[in-house]
Amino acid sequence: MKARDRLSWRTHGFLALLVMTYAGSFMGRQIMSVMIEPIKQEFNASDTAMGLISGLAFAIVYAFLGLPAGRLSDRHSRARILAFSLGLWAIATLLCGFAVSFLMLIVARMLVAAAEAPLTPASLSLIADLYPPHRRSLAISCFTGAPTLSIVVGLSVGAWIVEDYGWRMGFFLIGAPLLVMALLFRFGVNEPRRGEWDPVNEDAPAPESLYRAALTLVRNRPCLMLICASATTTFGAFSFVMWNTAFLIRSHELSLQHAGILAGIATGVAAGVGSLFSGWLTDRLSVNNKAWLIRIPLIGHSCALAGMLLYLLSPTGLLGSVAGVPVPTAMIWCAFSGFFTVFWVGASFNLLTQLVTQWQRATAIALQTVFSTLCGIGLGPLITGALSDSLLPVAGGESLRYALVIVSLTALLPMAMLWSLHRLKVWQLQPHRQQIEALAPG
Repeated sequence: MKARDRLSWRTHGFLALLVMTYAGSFMGRQIMSVMIEPIKQEFNASDTAMGLISGLAFAIVYAFLGLPAGRLSDRHSRARILAFSLGLWAIATLLCGFAVSFLMLIVARMLVAAAEAPLTPASLSLIADLYPPHRRSLAISCFTGAPTLSIVVGLSVGAWIVEDYGWRMGFFLIGAPLLVMALLFRFGVNEPRRGEWDPVNEDAPAPESLYRAALTLVRNRPCLMLICASATTTFGAFSFVMWNTAFLIRSHELSLQHAGILAGIATGVAAGVGSLFSGWLTDRLSVNNKAWLIRIPLIGHSCALAGMLLYLLSPTGLLGSVAGVPVPTAMIWCAFSGFFTVFWVGASFNLLTQLVTQWQRATAIALQTVFSTLCGIGLGPLITGALSDSLLPVAGGESLRYALVIVSLTALLPMAMLWSLHRLKVWQLQPHRQQIEALAPG
């Protein structure tokens, strides 16, 4: 088979390089959480200011530049774009370590966000050309599962570095390797031919504006519905990640340290294993029936929602103690939900790469990233907190529990959208035909 002949160690090595780069981006975000206190003390900043630098300032820039970065990746060499991005990312990260004022640190963090913007669309576009559709889900799951390792390394090793050597050293140790990665992408890899595994390999279309490119995708109904399903999924997922530690403290009476350890290990390890397993399973099943590209996410959402409700509504009670850390019985359901909550990732991104042409992929992935960033990071935790505050008169100290229950039920929305896509049998559509139909008037 052509696929078997062409998937050499160079292909897997290219994927490993992309995975390490993606892991590095999340490691930089995770290590910021252990830098909050020393940075706050040095610059005499408020909690609101620290919230700005660790989240909102980064997210706004990242989302705003995501679509232009994706469009750029569809028109030019993705490896060179990543090389330039990594170089700029390295310089911006080192500038964070050299910051002499809080304003300079904010500007440097925003520059980091700008540099990271091309990473996801360019990388997933490359993966679509490195792997054929029947082996693509596992490759995407390996890429998107990288943050699991970043959480462990970023929080544990990062805390040790910041405590013993200062927060500036953390930025230096992240920034320096990025320069090496930039050189590898510029001189050490060969970019695959765009559309390598597509049944119809079209020539590059005439250049069009960013607005026109985005409008084409928005008018592609299956593509837009899949993007919206992914975005609404991240709404509940990011809310849970942000508030789970607080939930364990308030409703299960754990200490901050124990709650943080359990939240990280139970969800992180389970999600990491679930991501790889679902990617493997999707490739295994979809090779003969592409309907599994939608069925796997539907199964994942159903099981994850059931596990989440059981976790959130479980009464207080201990399963036991591990290494001095008390483990509530509810953590069984937390791990169960975490395992299934990522089932949608590999399959959905794989399907998205097949619903558009090779000249639209990075833009489509960027559009999905923008929607997910705004919906997940921007709105999810905020609305959950507002719901918790509004439920205080009724639920008292358990208001967060019921706010999370309400937010978790939003998983029904992506399930409904995925079911509609399943009924439409979108995996049978040809992307070049969809593009023509999307441009047609009326």
